[in-house]
Order: sequence, then C-alpha cells, then structure tokens
Amino acid sequence: MSLLPESASFEELVQDYFLAVRGAGLMLSALDTELVTAWAQEGVPFEVVARGISRSAEKALWDARPGEPVLRSLRACRRQVETEIRKYRDLSAGQGEEAESRASSKKRPARSWEEVRHARLCAALRALTEREDALAPRVHRLLDTVLACVPHEPAAMDQQEAWALMALLRALPFAERRTVWRDARTGEQQLMTARARRVARRFRLQAAVRRRLDMKET
Repeated sequence: MSLLPESASFEELVQDYFLAVRGAGLMLSALDTELVTAWAQEGVPFEVVARGISRSAEKALWDARPGEPVLRSLRACRRQVETEIRKYRDLSAGQGEEAESRASSKKRPARSWEEVRHARLCAALRALTEREDALAPRVHRLLDTVLACVPHEPAAMDQQEAWALMALLRALPFAERRTVWRDARTGEQQLMTARARRVARRFRLQAAVRRRLDMKET
C-alpha cells in the first residue's frame, strides 16, 4: 500500500498511509504516535493496520464536508484497527492450533486472514452478478483468473482486491467511469506530496467503485 522505501519502519508506513488517506497533515500528534507504537508492538503486518485505517476512512468519506479531512485523528480509527488486529491474531492462532491437531482430528482446516478476505471478496462479486447483469461476464472471468488463487500474504491480498476493483471499473460504461473518477477526486488536497496524492487517489477510487457497485469492503 505504501510508496515508502522497503527499509521504512512500521511506524513510518502507518503514518504515511494515514496522512495520505486523511488527505491533510504532515505528521501525527503525540497521542497518535503513542497509538502507532502500541500497534507496532502487536507484531502484525502493516497491511492489517492499514486495512483498519482504510475501513474507518471509507465509512467517514461520504459524510466529510468539502475541504475537511476524512479523519480528524488516527485515534478515530482505533476501534476498527484493533478489530483487524484481533481478527488477524485469532486466525493466525487458529491455524497454529489446527496444524498441531491435524493428524488426530478430522476438523475442517482453519482459514487464514487472507483466506477469509478472499472468500468474502468472491462472495461479494457473485452477489454483484445478481444486481449487475452487464458485469456478470467480467466477474466470472475475474473469479476464474485473478481470484483463482488465494494469496498467502496481506500485501498480495490487497493487490488482488485492487486488481478486481479496477477491472470492474474498466467494465463500466464510459459515462459511469467518468462519474466514479470524478467522485474519487472530490476533496483532493492540492498541498499533498505527489506520493501521498497517489495513495489518497487510489484509496478514494477503490472506495468510489465499491460505492457505485454497492459492494461493502471485504
């Protein structure tokens, strides 16, 4: 998700992503910095925290007034981020326990965080075919190609979902694509760095596609 160097720390990645999605600001407050430090100690991938931030921001995006930041502080994301952290840790623990008991149990294998997200994305796309007949052929191709394999890393799952959403955007009629692009650019801050603007635009575009297709974030 981030365009920072690979050597960037977890804290730098979270700050960079939050400020880009927020659409304003150059640094975190002292209280927000303490929160990022606490999340870093959880030992989860950056993408798990970024997902919580994006879900919080997307819920607030359509209620924000023009020119106002989508989120006022990172603390506004705390509940959603910690929910994602808990899901990730619970699913990871479930996989470990399943591996230990697999030899003596016929219990269904536990699913990973990525597998749960992948299953929800596929279900959302199948439901979309019932609402959008014209998109059904594209959705079926996505399910057979891009979504045929389950990613095993959070970053790969994020990329797979992004590819699917952009493919759906390209399948829309030109007039609708133009409307989605316009919605995505509404409220864009001109004072942002080029890097932050790209991250923010990508977030807003994916949110606008989901809104147009009535797809809740998976």
